[in-house]
Amino acid sequence: MLANVKTVLMKNARRYFPRTMRRLLREQDGAAAIEFSLVALPFLGLVFAIMETAIVFFAGQTLEAAVADSSRLIMTGQAQTQSLSQSTFKNQVCSRIFGLFDCTNGVSVDVKTYTSFASVNVTSPVTNGQLDTAGFTYQPGGPGDIVVVRLYYQWPVYVSLLGLNLNDLTGNKRLLVATAAFRNEPYQ
Repeated sequence: MLANVKTVLMKNARRYFPRTMRRLLREQDGAAAIEFSLVALPFLGLVFAIMETAIVFFAGQTLEAAVADSSRLIMTGQAQTQSLSQSTFKNQVCSRIFGLFDCTNGVSVDVKTYTSFASVNVTSPVTNGQLDTAGFTYQPGGPGDIVVVRLYYQWPVYVSLLGLNLNDLTGNKRLLVATAAFRNEPYQ
């Protein structure tokens, strides 16, 4: 009896299997869900990487605006006549960049005076993937002096896309730098 059932199934399988396969190929019920699951992860990764890149550039522009605004205190002599210290000047910077930055730990301020624009030091303060703040000073200078104000912020990077990372420091951070170079006004 088992042999007869096996023989009948084998004969009918040739006849029914192609029809079953044709029916499965015609069905489209779950195709959209399967296609979306294949495309969703790369698409969402790309969207998040684009959003993070935009936020990093926005943060860089915010830092540029803060250095332009706060360095005006030095250029016009307000910082010197009010005897602003490095921490007080940093507080002035922080009051211009609230909301986007962790100013207490993240923002570093470097203010240096030079004898000429050609003698301005433009080397990066990054050593072995870390920001080296040992050489940072606060020298606002006097009337007519050339001053360079630099703000540094270590921005955390969360999304990396295909090895094209925004980070340039260790610990998945990007160093945002804003610089203002100017000659102090002849204030009294």
